[in-house]
Order: sequence, then C-alpha cells, then structure tokens
Amino acid sequence: MESALQAGRFDVIVLDVMMPGTDGLTLCRRLREKSATPVIMLTAAATETDRVVGLEIGADDYVTKPFSPRELLARIRVQLRRAQAAPGAGRQVPNSCYRFEGWTLDPARRTLVSPAGALVEVTSGEFDLLLAFVTHPRMILTRDQLLDLAHGRAANVFDRSIDVQVSRLRRKIEVNPSDPLLIRTVRAGGYMFTPQVDTVDQDDGP
Repeated sequence: MESALQAGRFDVIVLDVMMPGTDGLTLCRRLREKSATPVIMLTAAATETDRVVGLEIGADDYVTKPFSPRELLARIRVQLRRAQAAPGAGRQVPNSCYRFEGWTLDPARRTLVSPAGALVEVTSGEFDLLLAFVTHPRMILTRDQLLDLAHGRAANVFDRSIDVQVSRLRRKIEVNPSDPLLIRTVRAGGYMFTPQVDTVDQDDGP
C-alpha cells in the first residue's frame, strides 16, 4: 500500500481490519497523519464499539462481513460522490467560502484553513459535517438532521458516527476540545454551531 501511494494518487482506499502483518486500523491511523483520502474499513466485527474505534482513527465508512460486492461498490460510489462534490447541493454558493472565528471553509476546493493560514487536514466525513454546521449556524441540529445534511441516508451510517465526528472536529478547530465553544452539545437535542458565519466570495482572498 505504501509503495502504491508513493507511486500514484488514489480516490478511495479500502482496508481490511484483520490482515497478516500490519492491521488495517494501524494503516488507517498512518494514512490520516498525511492524507484525507476516503477510507472504507472491512471487518468481521460488527459491534458498535468496533465501528467507533475505526471512526475515531479516521475511517469514513465501515462494512461488516459477510458483505456483497454490490454493497461495497455502492459505498465506494458514495465516498466518491462526497469527495468530488460538496454535499447539500443548492445550499451553498459554489464560488463562496464560509468564515467563522478566523477559519475559512471552502466548499469548492473542499479545504479548511486555520486562522493562522494553515491548511488543516480533514476527512471527507468531517468536512461534510462542518459544512452542515456552517450552513446552519446557531441552530439546534439533531443527530438525524446532521445525518441527512452531512451524509445522506444513502451513506447508511449509524447515529453514533455523528458523535465521533463531532469529537474529531472539536480536536481540530476548538481551542480547548474538552470545553468546546464552537460546537456546543445541546442536552436531549443534538448540537449547535455557535459562531457567526460569514459568506465571502473566493475572489476576496483567504
């Protein structure tokens, strides 16, 4: 895998959890240190804990064995669509960016830039979730609403994945992830994105 990644670029990576030598979770962790390429994990373990571990490490989707090739192909296509086009088409202006607390989210380029001007690596799922937040600021969004806005029911993800991805986003954009100010948890409600969000044209600069 590492030799292939050095030789070329890939749109989606499918990793089996149980492999001889280095396991899939370790490889996924290594990938996330330097790449945001969508990763689909294959595993015989079907418990929620196993899936949460994979998502925490940075996987975008989880497929449990036994599975049909058609299902895997469908999930690959979902990841390709999410990586190639911003979700929620029609909700944002393609030539516009979103700014909040010094951060810049660019749906057209699918990039996140920090207040210091650094490009922050985010997975496809994290980007889609943050885009759902910035397009619905200061609104209480339930987990079901976030699943629809960020993933679409075709992604067939489980509800806990939203909590996992929120936790990962907080580690990347919050000053203190243990006391989050940007993404606030609403008890018995869901989540609220608290900052003011401004929409700016790409020509205005970062």
